[in-house]
Amino acid sequence: MNSAANPYISEQGDILANIHTMPWLEVGGGTRFKVLRACRVTGDWALFVNMEPGAAFQPHRHQGPGQFFITKGELLYEVGSAPEGTYGFEPVFAEHSRARCEVETEMLFLGAGAVVYFKDDGSVDYVFDAESLLGLAAGDVELNIGNENKTTG
Repeated sequence: MNSAANPYISEQGDILANIHTMPWLEVGGGTRFKVLRACRVTGDWALFVNMEPGAAFQPHRHQGPGQFFITKGELLYEVGSAPEGTYGFEPVFAEHSRARCEVETEMLFLGAGAVVYFKDDGSVDYVFDAESLLGLAAGDVELNIGNENKTTG
């Protein structure tokens, strides 16, 4: 057993991930992730997310369900306000164009499948999934999920 590895994955597939010893991965627009789990087999993924005041996600659609729990701050989006202590569920094909925060916000996010991010003109910017999260954690992929007026190009 190598308890120094983070996340630690046992031979049976148990996972222990300590957010206090994992590096933050910058993903644009004032948001950063700690990848707790990303599975190529199931497509499921788990993130610890930190958003700076004013951070916003670019418009996106969930191709699988998502769940979140706000541990600090407040997430604001079309559905309403999700302050600290709020659990949220996002169904398959849920679309969000104004997900943001006004104060520093942290959350646990559990996703399944892909999330499609759109440019301002509605065209696809990129698709984020377990594979891209594994690449991000390995340092092989860069993500920019921030809403920074992306246009065609």
